[in-house]
Amino acid sequence: MDMKKFIEKNGLSAFPIGLGGCRTSDLSYDSCDYDLFVFDGKSEPGTIFKYDDEFVNVHHASLSETNSEKLLQYYKLEILQDESWDLQMMLSKINEKHVSLFSDFAKNCLIESQFCCQKTTESIQNLDVFAPCWQKCATFYLAKAISSINHQRSSPSHMLDSFRKLQKNTVNEHISIVTQTVGIERATPTLLERMLKSTMGFSDLIEKNNHSEIIQQKHDFFVKNSMLSDCYFYLAYVNKENFVKIKDTLSRQPDLFYILKVAFDVEADSHLLRQQSELVQKSCNEILGVLSSA
Repeated sequence: MDMKKFIEKNGLSAFPIGLGGCRTSDLSYDSCDYDLFVFDGKSEPGTIFKYDDEFVNVHHASLSETNSEKLLQYYKLEILQDESWDLQMMLSKINEKHVSLFSDFAKNCLIESQFCCQKTTESIQNLDVFAPCWQKCATFYLAKAISSINHQRSSPSHMLDSFRKLQKNTVNEHISIVTQTVGIERATPTLLERMLKSTMGFSDLIEKNNHSEIIQQKHDFFVKNSMLSDCYFYLAYVNKENFVKIKDTLSRQPDLFYILKVAFDVEADSHLLRQQSELVQKSCNEILGVLSSA
């Protein structure tokens, strides 16, 4: 793809810009979109474009960013334009402290996972239908923490495959808890097709952009290549990201459960949910112990 033409066509030439995500790593699939980070200082949501039969996800970014999760998105960013050298200096600082950034983000994810476990337990007690959604979120936060401890950026398309290649140690042994509690063993083409439609619908409802088209493309790639577990993980991860965006307004949107029930492929057995919550909580505590003693 001619990124220079894309940048000029969309009036982005005045800002420092970098290419990140899958396309700058050796993990890229044909179905992966292009993540373009435009350092224009805007806080608005990104925009997805279709260009030369490829999807380009334009993210707005700030050169004064301090959030560890966002800074890690810029780690190993490929600079496309930076006349002022401000982006180059920022990336040099990120490279210098990337170890502490990954550690900080991992701890934040573990704390978020514990919070979601608590919400799962409370929801079960209160007969709240969103209990299984909270449990899915707890598992994915644990997954993101493990990924970050291994100095890998969170990537829903590649995380499960990356986990398969990691060496065994006291942290990575908890990957089994992720795979045990996320539900990938249920992945079939029929189930994935149902999850896809609801995931796309939930994305359109919450994100209100063209992300659903990317979701469709990635689903098709995974199924075509018989990567059913990876597809399940990806779809559920996308739903988790959108679910947390509306977590504070769930009480006003109970009808959303009907779409999330299919999108998340939720577990209805409250006893099993409680067991899963306890397993994830235990993993979080043990990994926090490892990080504290490092």
